[in-house]
Order: sequence, then C-alpha cells, then structure tokens
Amino acid sequence: MFDNVLIVCHANVCRSPAAEMLFKAQHARTAAVARNRAAAAAPRTIRFHSAGIRAVNGYGMDPVMQRLLTERGITPDRHQARRLNRQIVRDADLVLVTERSQVQAVEALEPTSRGKVYPLGQWDGQDVADPYGGAETAYRESFALIEHLVMGWLDKLC
Repeated sequence: MFDNVLIVCHANVCRSPAAEMLFKAQHARTAAVARNRAAAAAPRTIRFHSAGIRAVNGYGMDPVMQRLLTERGITPDRHQARRLNRQIVRDADLVLVTERSQVQAVEALEPTSRGKVYPLGQWDGQDVADPYGGAETAYRESFALIEHLVMGWLDKLC
C-alpha cells in the first residue's frame, strides 16, 4: 500500500507540481464517486506531494502550468518549490520521477530508496520533457503526457 507518494522533477516549479495537483484532483474525484456508491468501501487516503532535485526553496509554480491546470478545472494551490532531501525520500512509500535519469539521482541522494523510485512513464516508456521557458505547445504536450501518466498510476494505486 502506498500512502505517501512523492513526485520529483528538476526544479519543482513545472512538471512535478502539475503531476501532484493532477493526482490530488483525480484521487479526490475517485473518492467522491466511491462515497456516492452505497456498497463502496471508504477510499483510502493517499498523500501526494512533490519536490525537485535542484529546486530553489520557495519559488512559485510556473504560470503557464498554472493556467493549464486551471483549464482542467483544478485550482493551483499556493505551491512553493522545495529541494529534495534524504528525509523527504525516506518518508515516501513511492517516488515517481519525470525522467528516467532522475531515478539514479534520487537513489544516489538516498541509497535506501532503491526499489521505490520509478519513472512516471514506467509503463509507457516515456520521459516527460521539461517545457520550462519554452513555447506553450511544449507545455501543453508535457501537461497532456503528465495527465495521461497520472491516470495510469491512479489505476494501479487505487
């Protein structure tokens, strides 16, 4: 059972906070549907949060990614970037990274994390490209892929 899921990217201002908020929103919708079914068991609570390998603590979320979340009906919370550290990794039951190369970076930071760090695109074999500073089309492509991958993980987690 995974009760504490950490999503990691480079700076924690774009991909990982978007994935975090998509996980939270979709999990809340799933829980609401389950509560409305008379025979359904109470859905379990999963904590989704994010961090960045090279994040600068306190930076806000990228405004383009905020807008894309808003377009999906998700109100971006007051996200503040946080730098990944050993304790954050230790506390997580599952760590999802946006790029395959980040698996090694997380495991190098906290060697005991081996076996609980996986690419967000584990089953699709895709890395989520970092759109930061690029054209809006790059943001939209990354966002669409993140959304797709989040749904795939939720099917497995819930």
